[in-house]
Amino acid sequence: MSHEVALMGDMLNLVAEDMQKRGLSKVKKLKLRVGTLSHSVPDALEMAFEIHKAMKAPILTEESTLEIEVEEARARCVICGHEYVPDHRVALCPNCGVPGGKLIAGDAIRILSYEGV
Repeated sequence: MSHEVALMGDMLNLVAEDMQKRGLSKVKKLKLRVGTLSHSVPDALEMAFEIHKAMKAPILTEESTLEIEVEEARARCVICGHEYVPDHRVALCPNCGVPGGKLIAGDAIRILSYEGV
């Protein structure tokens, strides 16, 4: 959980920097995309967001909301080019059996957008 609290703090800092450039001061809604192989749990990120709200993070209000879109992991085999859903970062290609396909989605956390005032 402390991982997600620190991660959420870093994301809020990035948003705060962008908001300052745009003359905004408070976040109404923050939207994230969380990959299934990103090493972060959406529920834990939601709790971390609530912790930052409770700690009176400067850009958040009691009405600030978080929306999380989960992105399923996808990989492409480097040998046969088959795309598949891996269950781990290193998985066997279900088409040819070669390990270590290249992850093409679902391995990161991204700030998609925010609404600010």
